[in-house]
Amino acid sequence: MTNEELDIAFKEAVARVNAHTEPFPADTLLKLYAYYKRATNDYGRPRSREALINAFKTNALFQAKDITEEEAKRHYVDLVNKYFLYRE
Repeated sequence: MTNEELDIAFKEAVARVNAHTEPFPADTLLKLYAYYKRATNDYGRPRSREALINAFKTNALFQAKDITEEEAKRHYVDLVNKYFLYRE
């Protein structure tokens, strides 16, 4: 997959997640969060009102700290595809 194809697939996966109205399992949501942040180079601190949620988000980011932007996009797309494959 070329970088352009990966960018398109990533944007489509993000749109699919944003359009989904049912809640995601917490572990899936945290992985999506971490991969999205890495893929978009958004290194801002988690901003939840709940300290525990911020701790989980920070941990998810820490676990994804050694992957590249491209790897994060691939992981995000793969996770979204697998999630919806087994949901439908």
